[in-house]
Amino acid sequence: MIKSSVCWLIALFLLIPGPLLAETSSAGKAVGNLSKLVLDNIQNETIAHAKEFLGAKPVTVTATSCKRSAGGVHDFYSEGDYWWPDPAKPDGPYLQKDGQSNPDNFSDHRLAMIRLSEITATLTSAWLLTGDKKYAAKALEHLKAWFVDPATRMNPNLLYAQAIWGRFTGRGIGLIDAYHLVEVAQSAKLLMEAKAVPEADAEKIKVWFTQFLNWMTTHQYGIDEMNAKNNHGTCWVATAASMATLVGDEKVRQMCVDRFKTILLPSQMADDGSFPLELKRTKPYGYSLFNIDAFCNVARILSTPADNLWTFTTPDGKSLKKGMEYIFPYIRDKATWPFAKDIYIWEEWPVRHSSLLFAGIAYANEAWIQTFLSLPANPTHPEVIRNLPVRHPVIWLKEGKE
Repeated sequence: MIKSSVCWLIALFLLIPGPLLAETSSAGKAVGNLSKLVLDNIQNETIAHAKEFLGAKPVTVTATSCKRSAGGVHDFYSEGDYWWPDPAKPDGPYLQKDGQSNPDNFSDHRLAMIRLSEITATLTSAWLLTGDKKYAAKALEHLKAWFVDPATRMNPNLLYAQAIWGRFTGRGIGLIDAYHLVEVAQSAKLLMEAKAVPEADAEKIKVWFTQFLNWMTTHQYGIDEMNAKNNHGTCWVATAASMATLVGDEKVRQMCVDRFKTILLPSQMADDGSFPLELKRTKPYGYSLFNIDAFCNVARILSTPADNLWTFTTPDGKSLKKGMEYIFPYIRDKATWPFAKDIYIWEEWPVRHSSLLFAGIAYANEAWIQTFLSLPANPTHPEVIRNLPVRHPVIWLKEGKE
């Protein structure tokens, strides 16, 4: 059987035209060179950050609570960003101010989840770069605190996310807070594949993500968010895809692929590659960047040689490449942005967006990679960090999918 398979492969190889073989080889070499360029750029800084995290203790949802939460000590709770107290009725239902985040809203759990993502992804990156098991062991400590330890684990749902005082105890829109679990899932996947996590712990972590994935695909909150017509729907797919990949749920993975092809790309992208629903917002630039990042994150997670989302084009010509070609000039030179400036954190954008990284690798586009490397690597503004859930190149470039 092995001998016949080898013969078949040799025959197939001989049938491939020489120029095509050279082109394929050349493209693969270009991609490898771009990946190496990025890794060489970030290696020392990544390891330095990981060393700082070796002394960091886990902080989960059980560390803090909010009296306005309808949930318990193990329940994640957050409040809608753009909702504020009514000056005329201080104790009444909150009022909306689109694009203006209320700094007094409870955000401890969201910040703790962002911290988890930052720590686990950085530690896993350092482990991949150095092979030093101390980084993997520390990452596991945080994973167990969040997903295994009965005293500190988070309940596998977001029933109380993005609540609005006086209106809702939780909302489907709150699922976007779980977007910061994408790099947690990716880190856990790499650690498990390399047997850097004991089998018993690996199974328990997978159980948690399986339960969360089941909740977000069956609960009405999850269904509402899945059907969101703007960036929320894109982020739902990215989040579900990362968890399905970790736990091996091929049914959900395929469903995410289908949604990308038949719903997300056709309904959200205009003929010119822009996202009209994001351009209508009070922060059109930031939301456009956020959504193209989410699209590219989905493609990076789900693409396979047999089903490559980077090369997929809708019947009317919409594609990820068109989306990148639309937004890239405005990333390279924000002064050319033809729409209104964002009402908040206009100056802080752009940074090292995952769209530049993943699309630059996928299309072997050196200009996009060089722009990625020229932008700020470690943003400090909380709102930028919140809108940049995928920001650790090593865990994506060292996974064998170049």
